[in-house]
Amino acid sequence: MTSMRKLVLNVAAACALAAVFASVACSRENGPSTQATGFPTSITLTPVAKGLKQPTAIANAGDGTNRLFILEQRGTVRILRNGVLGSEPFLDIRRQVRSGGEQGLLGIAFPKQFRSAKTFYVNYTNRVGVGNTVVASFKVSTDPDHADNASKREILGIVQPYANHNGGELAFGPDGFLYIGTGDGGSAGDPHGNGQKRNTLLGKLLRIEVGTGAAPYAIPKGNPFGNEIWAYGLRNPWRFSFDHVSGDLYIGDVGQNEVEEIDYLATGTGKGANFGWNVMEGSRCFKKEKCDKAGMVPPVAEYYHGKGDCSVTGGYVYRGKLEQLKGIYLYGDFCSGRIWGLRQSGGRWVSRLLLETPYRISTFGEDEQGEIYVADYGEGTIYRIGIP
Repeated sequence: MTSMRKLVLNVAAACALAAVFASVACSRENGPSTQATGFPTSITLTPVAKGLKQPTAIANAGDGTNRLFILEQRGTVRILRNGVLGSEPFLDIRRQVRSGGEQGLLGIAFPKQFRSAKTFYVNYTNRVGVGNTVVASFKVSTDPDHADNASKREILGIVQPYANHNGGELAFGPDGFLYIGTGDGGSAGDPHGNGQKRNTLLGKLLRIEVGTGAAPYAIPKGNPFGNEIWAYGLRNPWRFSFDHVSGDLYIGDVGQNEVEEIDYLATGTGKGANFGWNVMEGSRCFKKEKCDKAGMVPPVAEYYHGKGDCSVTGGYVYRGKLEQLKGIYLYGDFCSGRIWGLRQSGGRWVSRLLLETPYRISTFGEDEQGEIYVADYGEGTIYRIGIP
């Protein structure tokens, strides 16, 4: 298929740095996948919730309640339990959120001790200036299906120079620290060079310690630059996730002109990793025909714009009950609606187009059983991924 031809796996470049950043065995081959082994022939999408307003994130609390928490861009969090969407929001901060374009309520994360601590974290755009990034904590009220709006505690604020490239993902890593994905500050081409600067929080993967009593957070020991930065060189990481079995990290980083990419760090690696933006876009030099790629971590998969593709949406490694999908990282494209699977096979990264949809894929999510869901931003429908 045309999409299969376009999907280029940057195996050779990834192998050059594998010994430093990832414990994978690689071949020197580089090019489109011609034999996608270990994949189902297709996947299915079953609707589980409808009528949402521009969903931006899906998460579970890991507290045994089997609830899905669905973010709406406007500033609300809805609960889906046993196929029923709650009529009232779990959290409603619409008055605090600037929504539209790439701004809004963008991320939510629950710590492992959520059941006892009853504290969770959100990432949103506020109404100050052009809209700045805020990471804040909230506590759950006496009703477990409603947050206490008055409990808000601002954890981290980042001034944004432009209205786009906000990143927005939050996730607790295997180490218990909170990871935050930030975009490069916006406009186009990273005009301030934020991706490569290590004195700004823009264009980064941040790592902070929360919930310990430190106000408002602490810098974990081992952060490579003595500040919040864990890794850098990102343009607009739109969804990253940790495989909850292996601990490996996958990042979908949105491209500028031509290349959408999936970045990867094996568990226990990645300290100080440089993903290349804006020297590189994917595995290509961005500003010049030739550039110095030394020390930069290339993507393990990338695809080019065209045929409707324009913006990658990172996903999750499937860990549910379906044997044919186990271990496959699922991701998609917001504009084309295509969904791919990515895995290591025979020491190589291999990717396969699994489904073409008419949907605007804004996010993926995972429930407590490891089943994966995908959101259609346009129609506001949530689908569970399965196999025929």
